[in-house]
Amino acid sequence: MFDAARSRREIGQGTLLFVDEIHRFNRAQQDSFLPVMEDGTIVLVGATTENPSFELIAPLLSRARVLVFKPLDADAVGKLITRAEAIEGKKLPLDAEARQSLIRMADGDGRAALTLAEEVWRAARKGETFDAAKLQEVVQRRAPIYDKQQDSPLYYLCRMLDAGEDPLYIARRVVRMAIEDIGLADPQALMVANAAKDAYDFLGSPEGELAIAEAVIYVATAPKSNAAYAAYGAAMRTAREAGSLVPPKHILNAPTKLMQAQGYGEGYDYDHDAPEAFSGQDYFPEQLDRQKFYDPPERGFEREIRKRLEYWEKLRRERNNPPNRAG
Repeated sequence: MFDAARSRREIGQGTLLFVDEIHRFNRAQQDSFLPVMEDGTIVLVGATTENPSFELIAPLLSRARVLVFKPLDADAVGKLITRAEAIEGKKLPLDAEARQSLIRMADGDGRAALTLAEEVWRAARKGETFDAAKLQEVVQRRAPIYDKQQDSPLYYLCRMLDAGEDPLYIARRVVRMAIEDIGLADPQALMVANAAKDAYDFLGSPEGELAIAEAVIYVATAPKSNAAYAAYGAAMRTAREAGSLVPPKHILNAPTKLMQAQGYGEGYDYDHDAPEAFSGQDYFPEQLDRQKFYDPPERGFEREIRKRLEYWEKLRRERNNPPNRAG
């Protein structure tokens, strides 16, 4: 294949190579693309439903531009179905509620929406109109459809597995839930979710699926908090808006006499030498006021973190505003 592409390049013709589900290629196979990408023999376009950061090798990622295709919203799926009806010259035999149900079932996937529409057209008899219950019955004849927004997580985990979803994909989603939706309200959730992913990787199916089920139960019953997620976003916005501000000199090392003369390291308070091992110094850049990004709720383990932060803030105020003493 690459030899033919090289021959075309010699006569001034390019080759565009499209690889669907490129995440299924192993490391050695992905490596084989590198030299022909670098010398211009091919223009590689790869498609994947997985996170490329996990599934593609770093050298391939560094030579590629990653474009993220986001799920369609309900309006867009609705317009796609309307266009399909116009092309077919007939309406879907669905009442209003069933039509919205079909759009939700597509879960932002245009191809899934069209597949469901085809199934409805095939199943409907002349003059028949489906309500939401009948629609569910019809599409479940083809394959179990799962809705990622439903409750009862263990039940829907089994629905997903029964529908043929990749267990490792589910395990990665559970890890992400532990990070984004639980966070520091229960730090153990991330360890449990990661352990389940590793257990499935080690055991395979079906034994490894029980580890994922245990992680789903743990995550579902854990206290929820997105405080760390929100704090990270706020800190990132501040970092981008403020630019490359220099840290305050008192926390910078002074390995040379010139830096010492310029005040580097001067006035640094070593926390372990302070009462409660907390100096209360400000470590933000001098051009940036003290910021508060993280605001933990009174929930789960973050209740304890909040107590710590409030206590340290109390110590900081006391040290910055010592009480007046009569002489």
